[in-house]
Amino acid sequence: MTQSLPGQRPVGERVSSGRGGLPVVIVGAGPYGLSVAAHLRAAGVPVRIFGEVLGSWRHAMATGMFLKSTPDATDLSAPEPGGRLADFRRVHGEPELTELTPIPCDVFVRYGMWFQKQYVGEVDEARVVAVDRPGPGPAFLVRLDDGQEVEAAAVVAATGLNGLAHIPSELRRLAPQGPGRGALVSHTSHHTDLSCYAGRRVAVVGGGQSALESAALLHEAGAEAQVLVREPRVLWGMKPDLARPLTERLVKPASPLGTGWILAAVCKAPGGVRRMPAAARLLLFRRALGPSGGWWLRDRVEGIVPVRTSCRVTGAEAVQAGVRLELEGPGGPGTMTVDHVLAATGYRLDLDAVPFLSPAVRDAVVCVRGSRAPHLSAALESSVPGLYFTGSLAAPMFGPMMRFVAGTEFAATRIARRVSRSPALGRGR
Repeated sequence: MTQSLPGQRPVGERVSSGRGGLPVVIVGAGPYGLSVAAHLRAAGVPVRIFGEVLGSWRHAMATGMFLKSTPDATDLSAPEPGGRLADFRRVHGEPELTELTPIPCDVFVRYGMWFQKQYVGEVDEARVVAVDRPGPGPAFLVRLDDGQEVEAAAVVAATGLNGLAHIPSELRRLAPQGPGRGALVSHTSHHTDLSCYAGRRVAVVGGGQSALESAALLHEAGAEAQVLVREPRVLWGMKPDLARPLTERLVKPASPLGTGWILAAVCKAPGGVRRMPAAARLLLFRRALGPSGGWWLRDRVEGIVPVRTSCRVTGAEAVQAGVRLELEGPGGPGTMTVDHVLAATGYRLDLDAVPFLSPAVRDAVVCVRGSRAPHLSAALESSVPGLYFTGSLAAPMFGPMMRFVAGTEFAATRIARRVSRSPALGRGR
């Protein structure tokens, strides 16, 4: 049974049928999809949300992983007080989390599922396979994998990083049938359990949190892991100081993404980032938060898992013994042979990798100059009226906060305000 905070009503009683007409379809039931749905339903807007609740968090992260974000940066956006992670913990009699408490991914998943029951209601797990605009009117036609077709007044793409995993070309050729657990190369997003590599040699390519935490988990599972990092050194986060003096707080103010005036500014005013020149926005997007490891992870990696810095993979080929990697480093070229390559090489924002957009709709979306991410209005609406994008695909417009759960409040409130005023919601068929 879903528990409610004092004064809170179950979502089935709180959300009315609204003004009727076509629903808003939300594609994706991750942090952004759930937050947008919660705000729309609170406004009386008819909504249908498709996807598995927190699916990527449940299936694209290895068992034992923790969130890099602090507790105050992991709240989903509720339309009323009582939906924070701290509220979830309190309702279930669990101790409050602090900045010194790494958050297990399974805790966040339980929180997301609780939030869905409290504020969102039914989520349809059918997969959206196509979003098209069949006529001159404002309506979209959404096709599902079970054959259903749904007309929508608006569509919100909230699919997170699904389909955007990037593996460099020199590694992709190791898996002509596609990368994955059973191939010679895989991406970190392909795994929920790394224990299958126990006793095997694994090269982890990358220097960020995903690479370093995966390497720690591989080592702890009995694998022979080695990390290959292009940068001259591995960067680690600083352990939070819960009693920072006033002078330090003034010099380096706190923000959901870390300390410092730049991060504080982009978190406080994502709308201001949008007004910057495109070149400056892209530079901010690419450099504001470089690869680094969480402070709490350092003791599980340094001196335990071999890490080769200033090391670049220049080639890879399948051999009888596994995979031979060609490397370039300070000592000149070299090679190493492993059983598997785990690419912790991040994600590439590309509209072409959003599979459900029809070619006509995709071609009508104007992109940010110098990228394949959509150019968005202040309400996160694309050049196709009624088509909205959230999360990482919105980061080149609104800054790095859109890459994290902390951006759900900004995105959900603006999309809900814009959509709820749309005349298309009053048109039924």
